[in-house]
Amino acid sequence: MSEKTEKTEKSEKIEKIEKIEQRLTVFKTYKLYVGGKFPRSESGRVYEVTDSKGNWLANAPQSSRKDARDAVVAARKAFGAWSGATAYNRGQILYRIAEMLEGRREQFVREIAEAEGLSKSRAGAVVDAAIDRWVWYAGWTDKIAQVIGGANPVAGPFFNLSSPEPTGVVAVLAPQESSFLGLVSVIAPVIATGNTAVVIASEKSPLPALSLGEVLATSDLPGGVVNVLSGRTAEIAAPLAAHQDVNAIDLAGADEELAKELEIAAADNLKRVLRPQPVDYFATPGTERLTAFLETKTVWHPTGSLGASGSAY
Repeated sequence: MSEKTEKTEKSEKIEKIEKIEQRLTVFKTYKLYVGGKFPRSESGRVYEVTDSKGNWLANAPQSSRKDARDAVVAARKAFGAWSGATAYNRGQILYRIAEMLEGRREQFVREIAEAEGLSKSRAGAVVDAAIDRWVWYAGWTDKIAQVIGGANPVAGPFFNLSSPEPTGVVAVLAPQESSFLGLVSVIAPVIATGNTAVVIASEKSPLPALSLGEVLATSDLPGGVVNVLSGRTAEIAAPLAAHQDVNAIDLAGADEELAKELEIAAADNLKRVLRPQPVDYFATPGTERLTAFLETKTVWHPTGSLGASGSAY
């Protein structure tokens, strides 16, 4: 066999090996997160999500009114156990979410960089801030009651004690531009205080929110406590604002016109409404969002009297 023939056979073998090694990329299928499960939209619709330069990234589920109603049912079902859990336990679970995010940091850095047109270092700062935000709110779960509750002085032989209680099911319109840090900043305080949430992800950049659903599902968070929908914000928000089993709504991701329409619809069953406002999501948050969806329960109790002297306890 000539040297030329051997070289030809070797090159053919190398070419065959390279062909075998070539493979198609497995594209990620993004799904909704409702009731601890990952359904597709019941309508079967999707819409294209592109990066900041208009390049295709993925097809995201386009949620329908039925999806919104299903999410409310899941949130209501989860509310009793979640609101009844100890504040310490809720804090542990929020901290666990931070742990899981830390382990998937690189994935979220990539998704946020693509979604928001950020450099890798800037996207990394966003992810780090979001992880820290979960830890921050985890620390507040068993402290907020002492801060806004307490014993009230009254004229009479009574104890008068006030304590905060969660409002119930909260619809949350996530910020449109801050698709991850803003998202975490509006979800975490809602569930930290014992509420359950139906979240509408950023319409333009929903992928980080849908990936967050995968983190929540593996973080000991009971199914239904957070439900994530993607699609046209106005289309999904309208039935949630009018829904009789939704107790409050956060309009962070609504523009002025949509916010006004939703606020009118929310008045039908006297929902609590948190209006949209300019927020620096990198700044350390206060307690405003923690207290926005809390009710105050006040208990009166007679002190009674002891002995003939009339002394009281």
